[in-house]
Amino acid sequence: MKAVVLQHHGGLDQLKYVTDFPDPVVTDGHVVIRVKATSFNYHDVMTVRGMPGIKVPLPVIIGLDMAGEILEAGSGVDGWKPGDRVLVNPLNRQRGLMGEMMHGGLAEKCLVAQHQLIRMPDGVTYEQAASLPVAYGTAHRMLVTHKTVKAGDKVLVLGASGGVGTGCVILARMLGAEVIAAASSADKIRRLKELGANEVINYKETDFSKWIVEKYGKPQRRSHEGGVDAVINFTGGDTWQPSLRCVKRGGKILVCGATAGYDPKEDLRYIWSFEIQIIGSNSFYDDNLQALMDFIQQGKMKPVIDSTLPLDRAIDGLRMIENREVFGKVVVTP
Repeated sequence: MKAVVLQHHGGLDQLKYVTDFPDPVVTDGHVVIRVKATSFNYHDVMTVRGMPGIKVPLPVIIGLDMAGEILEAGSGVDGWKPGDRVLVNPLNRQRGLMGEMMHGGLAEKCLVAQHQLIRMPDGVTYEQAASLPVAYGTAHRMLVTHKTVKAGDKVLVLGASGGVGTGCVILARMLGAEVIAAASSADKIRRLKELGANEVINYKETDFSKWIVEKYGKPQRRSHEGGVDAVINFTGGDTWQPSLRCVKRGGKILVCGATAGYDPKEDLRYIWSFEIQIIGSNSFYDDNLQALMDFIQQGKMKPVIDSTLPLDRAIDGLRMIENREVFGKVVVTP
């Protein structure tokens, strides 16, 4: 079968598009799906580069997020049959993440454990479903499951133009929040406004923390005035301290990643002086993904897809992710 295979850690040149990779063989408790769509996340870039403490069994087909049609079901599989449309939760309970510890979605076919299957509702496309797990599932758990955002809140979303970011903008607006979105270019700023952001900041040109203080007032130690109710920060690095400076007393910083650095300079005085809540959110579950597909089916939301590419152009799509040249998700249709 055709696939995109990571042979060694390093740059994207270590990914190879091949046409003769062995087809998966169905096993007990598993199904083989025909992959109809898969989408990229920045995690795929980190998998290619190699991550400390994670030993990836190479060669491996990358790609965490995928949706497809069941081709064959192994013995012990109940409630599923060939032809069923499925979204795959990329976390395998025994082996770890698809596209990292086992073969993932950048191939024509994939072997998937029964417990990873989620039935796709009518009216949800494969491309839409494949956009959801890592990005939108993470956003849904962080905002909805943990009940961190409510109607009327002022919410600053950093890195708002990517997969998780656009998911946060959409969901925060659905929850009735006033959304301030930060991105790095005029085009992304324009598209965030079209997506529903109430305010936008070009963080390449403007200090977002100072902008918040000028717009909403300086946070006060003895009152809940000034600043924003929540900052969604999954970048870390140099954005961490400025985030602390623009949250109102009793406000929240929501964290689900650290793409710009996991060990930022800290200032604990802001945390106790303003009673800031640092709330972490890790991963997602089937109920998050089911709820998101229900939103799509009901017409309440639509995942933002930047580009849809064939498998032989998948590496170009990941390069776009690496260079942060996308707005939303890059989808590949094997």
